[in-house]
Amino acid sequence: MRVRTPRLREAWWLLVVGVAVAVAYGTVYLASSKVLSADGLVWGGTFLAFLLAAHLVVRRAIPLADPWLLPIAGLLTGLGITMTYRLIPDLAGKQTGWFLVSLVLLGALVTLLPDHHVLERYKYVIGAGSVLALLVTISPLGKEINGSQLWIDFGPAQIQPGEFAKLGIVVFLAAYLRENRELLAQRFSPKHLGPLLLLFGLSLALLVRMNDFGTSLLFFTSFLLLVYVATGRAWYPITGLAAFAGGAYVVYHIAGHVKERFDTWLDPWSDPAGAGYQSLQALYSLADGGLLGRGLGQAYVVTENGRTLIPEAQTDYVFAIIGNELGFVGAVGILLCYVIFAWRGFAIAAACRDGFSKLLAFGLSAVFAIQAIIIVGGVVRLLPLTGQTLPFVSYGGSSLLANWLLVGLLLIVSHHARVERQRETEYQRAASFGDGGAVREVQA
Repeated sequence: MRVRTPRLREAWWLLVVGVAVAVAYGTVYLASSKVLSADGLVWGGTFLAFLLAAHLVVRRAIPLADPWLLPIAGLLTGLGITMTYRLIPDLAGKQTGWFLVSLVLLGALVTLLPDHHVLERYKYVIGAGSVLALLVTISPLGKEINGSQLWIDFGPAQIQPGEFAKLGIVVFLAAYLRENRELLAQRFSPKHLGPLLLLFGLSLALLVRMNDFGTSLLFFTSFLLLVYVATGRAWYPITGLAAFAGGAYVVYHIAGHVKERFDTWLDPWSDPAGAGYQSLQALYSLADGGLLGRGLGQAYVVTENGRTLIPEAQTDYVFAIIGNELGFVGAVGILLCYVIFAWRGFAIAAACRDGFSKLLAFGLSAVFAIQAIIIVGGVVRLLPLTGQTLPFVSYGGSSLLANWLLVGLLLIVSHHARVERQRETEYQRAASFGDGGAVREVQA
């Protein structure tokens, strides 16, 4: 049966995702408890109910939105919670709670933000708010963990403001570049480039102060891509990459944390029981998975005393666990999900008619894709490990909330892009038949 409407297609794939996640979670539950129980399937059914509730909200608020983003995000989130339960069962309930809060925020966003162009009018407020969020993180309210000051205590939970700041920075860049891209493309204009560099420089300085070099790399790469896409001038990214090379050289020599990670990336075997332990265990896990993997719940990833074989595997190295249990085929399948998600985001950008929507959709998709590349590249030693989370899959409430908000923004942009295309089609049809009244109605 051919599904013709976007929302029917989305509902169909959500059912497939729900069944797949329920089976995966039930398999891991059975492997860990050694008891045949319906609890795993009950959780899977609850997970599917959450997704279908989100689907109904999207259907009502933005019926023409892209039908692929929600199922892919749901599949990756379900797999992430399953892997969290596999590694540290006590954290799975917390991540499920964050997932429910994420869907509530998604529903509120698509309902209360009928037109994303409203954000363009408040670009300076959003940009300043993003910098302020980073500034609060390095204030006495911030909390330092493992050498990085990235969190603030928010009641019983810990929030990572940098995860939300990246969305605000993208919104600011999209709005500012849409307004000034012609001037920036024609010549080097300190007057128009100044506000851009000021906000971006403050963000990078604060992130360096927080020892969050992963997010710094993410911000910097996204900034260069957006400026290049907006202006079409190659000298912007060339100059930026030269500045990055110089900055990286300086940071390498003055920041011991960065130097250690870079040296470990180059030669983890120089200290296999210390600095290189995580990286080597990740490589061994990927190799142990082989082509088809050990099976969900079957790989040796948790010791007898309940500790994960790879420290912090639920955040930094969850991709290595996926490769161990699902093998090369499963790992590639997960990567394809990220590729499809990014492809849909870039397709949404290409379909938009106005510059702000194009840049916003492109920027959000680029941030998502770059973050996935950075963390997967770190796990397989293509890049130095930066401590970024794998979107939707790694454990972490702030990351999950921010990425679902990213999904909501892309859904809103895609809905308006399709509405505009339909109006153009109706206008052309009315004009071809010489129906002046219909033309005026479409224009209105």
